[in-house]
Amino acid sequence: MTNPPKTSNGLTYRDAGVDIDEGERLVDLIKPAAKSTARPGAEAALGGFAAAFDPKAAGFKDPIFLATTDGVGTKLKIAIESGRHETVGVDLVAMCVNDLSAQGAEPLMFLDYYATGKLNADEAAKVVNGIAEGCRQAGAALAGGETAEMPGMYGKGDYDLAGFAVGAAERGTLLPRIDEMRAGDVIVGIASSGPHSNGYSLVRKVVERSGLGWDAPAPFAPGVSVAEALLTPTRIYAKALKPVFAAKLAKGAAHITGGGLVENTPRALPDHLEAAFDWNAWTRPAVFEWLQATGGVPEDDMRRTFNLGVGMVLIVEPSKADEAIALLNGAGESAFKIGVLKRT
Repeated sequence: MTNPPKTSNGLTYRDAGVDIDEGERLVDLIKPAAKSTARPGAEAALGGFAAAFDPKAAGFKDPIFLATTDGVGTKLKIAIESGRHETVGVDLVAMCVNDLSAQGAEPLMFLDYYATGKLNADEAAKVVNGIAEGCRQAGAALAGGETAEMPGMYGKGDYDLAGFAVGAAERGTLLPRIDEMRAGDVIVGIASSGPHSNGYSLVRKVVERSGLGWDAPAPFAPGVSVAEALLTPTRIYAKALKPVFAAKLAKGAAHITGGGLVENTPRALPDHLEAAFDWNAWTRPAVFEWLQATGGVPEDDMRRTFNLGVGMVLIVEPSKADEAIALLNGAGESAFKIGVLKRT
């Protein structure tokens, strides 16, 4: 067999904007991060075509599997514009695994999709290291993913993220258990770390109106810049919720994302019950007060856009609310009663 003739004007994949060598370098950079997330049931090894999970090795007897997918939204714009890429991977994991927790499931494994116009392996590695940190916080294996370099699809320096999580719960333990819910059941709120990953299109508009740059001192968070404060990663609740779920203290749970408490809590309730919140039961983090005051945001919009300091809620029988709160606080969370259920 003869070799194909050489041409002086032939095009290569690199000429078209895709650098395979840079992609291979990224894989080498992130292998240790993925390996650090290994857990019973999954090795967290990169390089295969699909990820496997052994539920028996994880201790499940008769599991129901659940899957979720989500992204980080326009919070990524702050990371890109400020050059701070270390924490958005935590957000990516959190937005997926917190949804699993809202169904009473334990996160098992996670896969990511990273897309960009021009791959920068060092920058991408920072993102993936954040994903690995989120997986460690959740107890999930980083089982694989995909990196797509697509010249002409994204602007210079831009990238996008999507995440996919698989979880499991023993048959008969899934939430919500709406047939058990009654008027008078307590709504327990678990504190957020800030806006998490929702409402950032409005956040960026408010920052623009304020005239502050990303490196300016944050008026609502002494000692850090605006970008650092607004990039505080989404809190991951999986490990703290595990003993609460094991003790069957929660009848339902809701992950408070876009739509806030008023839109997300009803997703865990039967039609004949609704949430009656005591909006004075907790102190809102300073970032929300600043956003409302600086942007002139109406209160209704605040309640339907942001979590306002509550990232997850549980529906708990009144006699068990204090026990649930004690377990959560003992696990490092800040939990408090924020309302009750009432008939519609």
